[in-house]
Amino acid sequence: MSVLKRYARAAGMTDEAWKRHANPWSVWTRFAAIPLMILAVWSRAWVGWWCLAGVALVVVWLAANPHVFPAVERPESWAAKGIYGEKLWLYDRSLVDGDHRRVQRLLIAVGATGFALLVWGLVALEGWPTVFGATLMVLGQLWRIDRLGQLYERHRAAG
Repeated sequence: MSVLKRYARAAGMTDEAWKRHANPWSVWTRFAAIPLMILAVWSRAWVGWWCLAGVALVVVWLAANPHVFPAVERPESWAAKGIYGEKLWLYDRSLVDGDHRRVQRLLIAVGATGFALLVWGLVALEGWPTVFGATLMVLGQLWRIDRLGQLYERHRAAG
């Protein structure tokens, strides 16, 4: 079992949780958590170890997020299609053709590079790697969701 499948299982990503996570509110509020996490970590410069309270709140929100919004039974929005496509990609990689697989790997690499820069910026309290890393991470994830939405559309059209 892949690391991502194990993570999904540990996070309680049942069929119902995936449907709830496909709610656009779930998707967009997860993106909104990124600057909040950055602020929480950066606040260590002002409040010391109390910054962990903010970090903990964001982590709790991220864990609860896929479970709190109403389920989407029929994905119509861009975000919902992307999450339904993510579930397809995660559980049946045979649905993903060679070109799509290469683009997914590239986008994961872009996101991972952004995450590394973000961590560096937060550790060093440096603005440019923090902002550039977060930007790369978000752009990579948005593009990835778009591609996964296309995967879902192709799969739905194929029947």
